[in-house]
Amino acid sequence: MMSWLIRTLVPALVVSVLSFSPAPALEGSTQFFPAENAEAARLSIHGAADLHAMEPLIRDFQKTAPDIAVEYADYVTNELHQKASDACAENAPLGDLLLSSSLDQLVSLVNNGCASAYNSPQTARVPKWANWRDEVFGFTFEPAVFVYNARYVTPDDVPRTRAELADLLRRRLDYYDGHVGTFDIRTSGVGYLLAFSDARQATATYGRVLESMSRADVKVSCCTGSILQEIASGRIYLAYNMIGSYAYAAAKANPDLKVVIPRDYALILSRGVLIPKTSPRPDLARRFLDYLLSERGQEVARRQAFFFAEKGAIPEGVDGPENLGELSFIQPIRIGPALLAAQDEAQRRRFIDDWSHSMLGKGGPSP
Repeated sequence: MMSWLIRTLVPALVVSVLSFSPAPALEGSTQFFPAENAEAARLSIHGAADLHAMEPLIRDFQKTAPDIAVEYADYVTNELHQKASDACAENAPLGDLLLSSSLDQLVSLVNNGCASAYNSPQTARVPKWANWRDEVFGFTFEPAVFVYNARYVTPDDVPRTRAELADLLRRRLDYYDGHVGTFDIRTSGVGYLLAFSDARQATATYGRVLESMSRADVKVSCCTGSILQEIASGRIYLAYNMIGSYAYAAAKANPDLKVVIPRDYALILSRGVLIPKTSPRPDLARRFLDYLLSERGQEVARRQAFFFAEKGAIPEGVDGPENLGELSFIQPIRIGPALLAAQDEAQRRRFIDDWSHSMLGKGGPSP
């Protein structure tokens, strides 16, 4: 069981916690992309992926399908999973295509019979670790990263491994106290998945990081975007386990923000997509899925949306190796039945409750 991973390694430290996140995107808030020509059909996508990342892909898809309009409904991960689970149980439609960074939640939907299988020349391009049963496909290659504000973190302080991060927060606790951020795994599905994966990958090191962040009065939020805003403002100096694509997009817009790919190991997230069994237009869903996985779609994703590419050079300005694909420390989060452990309800509650007690000094049931 996962509970001992944290309980035996991290003392329960009572610390204050400030929730600094602004309100997340309204549940199911929708952006409409009209067809470039007369509308012949409409594709509905429900996703837990920021609109600014999805918009270039949707608009380029429409260049290949100018008679298709697209509705994109934006959720946070846990809300999307709950909506999709309810729709599946009721055999009711919830869009034609589902997108999420919380791969364990997508795998859980597949395991519950909520997805339709699809096979094509484009799906055959997907690496085995990013394809489960031809029902969930990963279409991005995104590392979990450190992010910091160079106005407040000196070059000598920049951590490049988890051990260095833990040591920095212990050594300079007075300076960083109250100025460190990470996901709130109680409210963030992807934050939970990254924490769960960390605990399985490097138990002792992850325990040290938790303890150090707890001592530093860590600030937690549901969303990468919220934390990045706090770093840009200077209220947070550095953050742990941020989604690399969002972090890089923010750094492009603000030269004070810097991105580090950790050198001990890099968790790699492949944002997932599935076609729900109740899709009203599975033909359109398959067409968009093929676009996402095509060379054209992948090139747009690399240049305009999610930025990192398997076996490719990292984006300019990122503190990391020259080529992600050649490094042995790359640890992809494999899409498959092993992720069902992360969604086991009893284990999930124990893990979140232990994290809450150890990180935040809070007990009680998880949301």
